[in-house]
Amino acid sequence: MRLFFALWPDDAVRAQLAHWSRELHAACGGRPTREENLHLTLAFLGGVEEARAAEVERAANEVAPRAISLVLDEPGYWKHNRIAWAGASVVPPALEALASELRGALEKSQIRFDVKSFVSHVTLLRDAREPRAMPALEPIEWRLAGFALVQSVTSPGGSRYEIRKSWKDGV
Repeated sequence: MRLFFALWPDDAVRAQLAHWSRELHAACGGRPTREENLHLTLAFLGGVEEARAAEVERAANEVAPRAISLVLDEPGYWKHNRIAWAGASVVPPALEALASELRGALEKSQIRFDVKSFVSHVTLLRDAREPRAMPALEPIEWRLAGFALVQSVTSPGGSRYEIRKSWKDGV
């Protein structure tokens, strides 16, 4: 099974991200991320055997979820992989720390994950062309209260993401 840890938006943030996606799509085309799949990846594990899922969860239990306020206020485009995204001009140190602690716990438990640097962003479009200019978008305030272990399930209609377990601040 394919697993990753992510920040999972509530319905209001998801609706605002979907609006950004439509605005960006008008500027650069591409293939929109399905609204129900919008998320911010903390650590991508890729293929994990079902038998190791409990180990993955135990590693995450070592990380304290925390309340963080993230303001997505910066649309962006990566030319090398043709992705349009939503990001923050200022990444809260607590978010950087959360990603670092989670990755450290995975490493300590010898659980493999993609070691590319953490980049705080939500992928909105794939196979997009570079826009002439980024549209001005209304900032999105996202109050984070925890993180989730998510499984990517492939079906004929495309991938859908299912939360396997959540870790919430104060729970």
